[in-house]
Amino acid sequence: MSYTNLKYHIVFSTKGRRPFLRAPLKARLIEYVGGIIRNLKGVLVEAGGTDNHLHLAAGAHPGEGVSAFVRDIKANSSAWIHEEFPDLADFAWQGEYAAFSVSASQLPAVVTYIRGQEEHHRKMTFEEELKLLLTKHGIEFDEKHLLP
Repeated sequence: MSYTNLKYHIVFSTKGRRPFLRAPLKARLIEYVGGIIRNLKGVLVEAGGTDNHLHLAAGAHPGEGVSAFVRDIKANSSAWIHEEFPDLADFAWQGEYAAFSVSASQLPAVVTYIRGQEEHHRKMTFEEELKLLLTKHGIEFDEKHLLP
């Protein structure tokens, strides 16, 4: 018997950081993303963000690689947005994403962080936040790849 607890903090933005994710779309989108994750045999622990990006705290099935997991979330949610919101025909997710593994002991802190996104982004842009997250997790990056 194998035992796993694969939790991730996943961050991705709309293409060009366009402000598509406004209410009521964002709330419905988060529900839909939860369904996608359940279909992938995972669990959505928390989701939030602003009008141009999402943060997910999610558990993945051990047979699901993180890149395929994120690809499926983005592809299926994008198709759903196009179907449910025809006026958003130019909606797209940015091709890139960030994903960080989360230990069980740190998951509550990640959940709190995600819940505070609206307040957090009154003081910091998405690009500034992403730089901090990447640096905190010891990930080298080229700043030109962080631009919209």
